[in-house]
Parts: sequence; structure tokens; C-alpha cells
Amino acid sequence: MENLTVEVLVVGGGTGGTAAALQAARRGAKTLLVSEFPWLGGMLTSAGVVAPDGNELEAWQTGIWGAYLQQLRQRQPEGLDHGWVSFFTYDPRIGAQIFQDWVDELPNLQWLSGQVPLEVLKQGDRVIGVRFPNFTVHAQIVLDGTELGDLLALGDIPHRWGWELQAEFGEPSAPIAPNFLTQTYPVQAPTWVVILQDFGEANAARLIPAPPNEQSDRFTGAWDNYGGEKFLNYGRLPENRFMINWPIRGNDYGEGVQRLIGSPEERSQFLQAARWHTQSFARYIQTHLGQRYGLATDIFPTLPEIQNPKSKIQNSLGGGAYALHPYYRESRRLQGLVTIREQDLLPIAKGQVAPLPISVSATGCLQVNNLCDAIAIGNYANDHHYPSGDIPLQPKSIRWGGRWTGTPFTIPYRALIPSAIDGLLACEKNISVSHIANGATRLQPVVLGIGQAAGMAAALCVEQGCQPRELNVRSLQEALLQDPIAPAAVIPLFNLEPDHPDWLYWQTYYLDHPENYPASGYCPCQPVSLKASIDTARALSPGQPASCQQVFIGTFTRRNIQDYCLTVYHPNPVQGQQLAIVTLRSEINQALENLQNGQTIAITGMLNWSGEWILANAIQPG
Repeated sequence: MENLTVEVLVVGGGTGGTAAALQAARRGAKTLLVSEFPWLGGMLTSAGVVAPDGNELEAWQTGIWGAYLQQLRQRQPEGLDHGWVSFFTYDPRIGAQIFQDWVDELPNLQWLSGQVPLEVLKQGDRVIGVRFPNFTVHAQIVLDGTELGDLLALGDIPHRWGWELQAEFGEPSAPIAPNFLTQTYPVQAPTWVVILQDFGEANAARLIPAPPNEQSDRFTGAWDNYGGEKFLNYGRLPENRFMINWPIRGNDYGEGVQRLIGSPEERSQFLQAARWHTQSFARYIQTHLGQRYGLATDIFPTLPEIQNPKSKIQNSLGGGAYALHPYYRESRRLQGLVTIREQDLLPIAKGQVAPLPISVSATGCLQVNNLCDAIAIGNYANDHHYPSGDIPLQPKSIRWGGRWTGTPFTIPYRALIPSAIDGLLACEKNISVSHIANGATRLQPVVLGIGQAAGMAAALCVEQGCQPRELNVRSLQEALLQDPIAPAAVIPLFNLEPDHPDWLYWQTYYLDHPENYPASGYCPCQPVSLKASIDTARALSPGQPASCQQVFIGTFTRRNIQDYCLTVYHPNPVQGQQLAIVTLRSEINQALENLQNGQTIAITGMLNWSGEWILANAIQPG
């Protein structure tokens, strides 16, 4: 068996693992990325979740996440604003190619696919490598980027799976005692995504065959509150395709989810059942909405069987219209130096941001005491998926930019570090987080940020000759903020877009003075003028297709707090329509708040028929 030695080993080519490998290599570390699947990107590509959630405001579009969006805009000429669940929907093949190209640019980053870990190598309380079917790798730092936290189990590294009761962390939404939900669904339900296509004419699509266990009554009423067209437009993609990732009597599947961490045979049984469930839902859609809708062709590659002699998992379940693997919303979760709890994500009293994480660790650990150790940001609502329906959760959403968005929070570096094991960092959904809080930390942009921070930390540990718990966290934060390729924000501020001239100053200021972090989430920076935003809109975002932007002239109406519409009288094709006005930029949000009912305005932006909105990039009052 071949033996390899590297400085940084990343196991798993998912969202976090891919970002970690890229960042470690960009920093200069000799890095090896080992993945199970032939596509990199995980949730964002191979799992088919091509309508990412969260971090949608331009202030949050930083780091590898921001760079990914820019590449998508450049490579997808139809633009990204097609569905109504997200401002960004795209062909998964484009996303996979972006990550492939980034990896190919780095001579010190080697990528090996078609391999799964079999054994974690340890020396005392330190991880020193991983054994795969065809080779063994020794590394100074190992990162677990697997979809289900596989290294945590293989290495007997303390971790959690399932719910915590309220007594453990004092989380307001946690159950007081075990109940049917906690015992039936220990983690959130995964979804096997499928891509459907509108072939334009009745009976134009091939019939979707019934799976062996079809139970179509499970889907009755799936889109009753929306209608068939709006249901499909939820995840509308270019070229009349649709991402099917539907939570309401749809293709979420959690029956016997415990099998995912059981024997290989049990896991295989769960995967087959989840795939059949999605096939059955796709057939139900075709049966009830018409045979013009069918399986899209040649979206995902067909997989060979993974080379794991201990596993009988057949990886021919994905490919074509079906994602390569399920969208896992939750995995094994590390027991780290700190655990992110629900209350760490909720907005502070009379505010609209969560508190910054402050380290109170002993001197020497992290080389920081009573300082902020935020290394990534997120903002999505706390979103849980169970086949039995929603659960009551503490609210963390606000109206902003004419729509609902989540209040921002940060990820502490300590949540990536095992409580008592050296040589390892978590970089996926497997960080140290409670089951309740995982509903907000699991989203794709957040996990990209976690992966980027973990990869940078690993490279710095190599540079400084230290363990992750010994790393000076300020050196990590500064490296992220000043990365020459994809600088990443670590402090969420609504009015500090990454193109603001004082961006770095205010990011650094609140690291130095976390006690001054404003409850409003607004720093006292010089606001961008409306004229500047108009000039920006005319120049377009880098790579933004000009054909996607138009000028809309009409009458402004404030329907409610942060709820705006335009009665259009130009251009002619939409004359007389009432369209919602939304924005992702802070100066446009401020301008909308200041407009008067009945005022004539001109908006430069993009029309989204699925959401019935104009995404405003500039506003010029009449």
C-alpha cells in the first residue's frame, strides 16, 4: 500500500472540505484533498442544492462564497435570479467546474477522488493520518470535511448525534424531555435532490418509472398552498429546469435516519429508500402536473462503485437527473472547545445581530483571552426539516431590503477544535454545535466560510509549528481578512459591503473592541451615495450579464414596514404590473426607507417572474 506524506490532509470534497483545501493550498501548504465523489462542492454541486440559502446580502458575500458567486455570474449568461427561494440558482455542472478549475490552478494541491476513509491514525491524543483503501496518508493537520463526520467516528473523537435536552445548554427551543420527535428523528431529514425539466409540450417527456416501494399518497397536498407553477418555480433554474428540494410532503426523507451511522448495509438501505422516495415524488409531479415535465438529462455524472472493501453501498443511485448523494442537513457533531448554542445565534435584546463570541479560555489555549474569536459569518433563519413538520423555534428573522432575511451571527474558532484531541479540525456541518443551532449553521455559505477558516488555520499551524488549539486566533482572523484572493469578513455589518473603502478598518476595529459592536449591526462608516450605487449598477457587478438588468420606471408604494412595490409604466411589456421591490445593498435599503408613497422612481435592476420582484441595484428618485 502506498504511503503519502503531506502538510495538510482534507478528507471529504464537500462544501467545507473543498473550501478548506483551496485555502490551505492558497496559503502555501502542501495539501491533499481526498473525496468520495468525482465532483467537488458537496451541497453546492454534487448534492444538487443549487439554490443556496443565506449570506445573500452583499455585505455577507465575501471570501470563497463571494468569489463563487462572481464566478457563477460570469459563467452563467442567464444570470442567477430565477427561483423564489434564493437569489442564486444555477446549473450544478457550472458550480462543479468552478471548483475543479480552482483546484487545477494550485500545483501544491493534489486531489484524489473515489476514496473513503477506513481508519484514523493516532499517536496518543493526536491524529496523524488516515488510511484509505488504496493508500495511507500522514499529515501534520487533518481536516474532517466528510458529509457525516466520518473521521469523528473512525477516530473515536468525542462527538454528538441527536438532540440535546433543554437542561444541557439552556436552549429555549430545546425539548424538556425526550419525545416522539426526538426518538424518531435524531437528526434533520436529508433530501435526495432531483432536477426536472419542462420539455414544452404535453407528453414530450419520458415517463418516470415507479420505484419498487411507491407510496404516492405521501405527497398528497404537497403544493396545495402554492399551486403547481409556483411550486416548480421555487427552485427554477436556467433552461426551464427545476431543482426539486421540497419540504412540504415532498422529498425530505428521514425514516430510519439512524441507519446512516449504522452498518454499511444499513446505510445502503437508507440511501436506496431515500433515492426511491425522490423518484416517487418526481413521478407524482409528472402525473399531476403533466408529462411535459420529466427528468432532466445528463446533469450529474454516473458513478462507479466506491472502492471500499468494507462497504456494500452501490453508488449507482445518483447520476443523470439525480444528485450524486443526498443533501445531508446534519451529521455527527464534534465535542469542541465550545459548543454553539441556539442563544449564540439569536439577536441580542432590542438588536438585530447575535452577540460576538468572546473567548474566556485559559491563557495559552488559542493564545487569546477575553477576545472575539469569530472566524466566519452566517445569517440564515434557524431552519429544521422533519417529515412530521415544523417545530417551534425562537425567531431570528427581520424585514430588510423589502423582504425577510435572517439576523447575522458568527462562528467561533473554538467550535472547530476537538476538546481533547490534537492534529484535527472540523470543517463541515460536523463542527461543535447543538442540534437546535445546527439549523442555522448548516447552510452552504456558512459552511464555505467554516471551511475557508479551517483551511487557513491548518496552513498557519504548519507555518507556526503549532497545534490548532495553540494557534494565535488573531493571526487567523487577519489572514482571512487580508487574503489576496478571497478576503473573508469575520464581523457581520449590514452597511459594510466588501467594496467599501473602509471595510478592513471596521472589521479590525470590532475585533479590537468587541464591546463596541453595535446592536443594530450598522457601523458608523461613511455611507455609499445613491450616485455611487447608480454608477455601480451601470458598470454592473463583475461578470453580471447586461441583458439581465433593465430600468423600470413607475410609482412607489410602501405597503407595510419593509414591504415595497412599484406600479410599472415603463418598460411596456410590464406596464401596469405591481412588482415587489427588494435589494441586497445597504444604500438601496436606506433609500427605500426614505421614499414617499406615490413618488415616481427609476430602478435599475433585474426582474424575477418567479418571485414577482425587481431586485434593485440602483434607485433614482423622480
